[in-house]
Amino acid sequence: MRSQMGIMLQDTFLFSDTIKNNIRYGKLDATDEEIIEAAKAVHAHEFIMKLEKGYDTDVNERGVRLSIGERQLISFARALLANPRILILDEATSNIDTHTEQLVQDGIKKLLKGRTSFVIAHRLSTIRNADRIFYIDNGEIIETGNHDELIAKRGYYYNLYISQFKFLELGA
Repeated sequence: MRSQMGIMLQDTFLFSDTIKNNIRYGKLDATDEEIIEAAKAVHAHEFIMKLEKGYDTDVNERGVRLSIGERQLISFARALLANPRILILDEATSNIDTHTEQLVQDGIKKLLKGRTSFVIAHRLSTIRNADRIFYIDNGEIIETGNHDELIAKRGYYYNLYISQFKFLELGA
């Protein structure tokens, strides 16, 4: 069962190794071409190619040489390469800036396609296209539905959605 699951957490872990090998960790027998295709699919290829040795660039333990967004993109490429049937994303976009989030959102779309996914997020942009959203408060499901249904209810989800987007409109 575990081999069919992929888990991406808020804090990604990168090994003290090359970027190529960090992505390859998702599928140990992956070819270089498969690694590059996975990186391109989640928009990591562009920043990787700007590094001094590209895919052969060494990253320190936990990837401290890279930005949080770059680490997330490498983690998305690793997950895409692993091709799990079930994917769990736990606050996978919470620590990244808005520009990087736009790149990551496209990567998430590719990653979620054709698989069962559980996405835990406070950023509603991450879950907006979900088939089913559960609004949970104090361990209890308060509301459920898709984005449009929950907006129409004008309940907890609606209030959170409105407050997040007003906050963004104010330039925060």
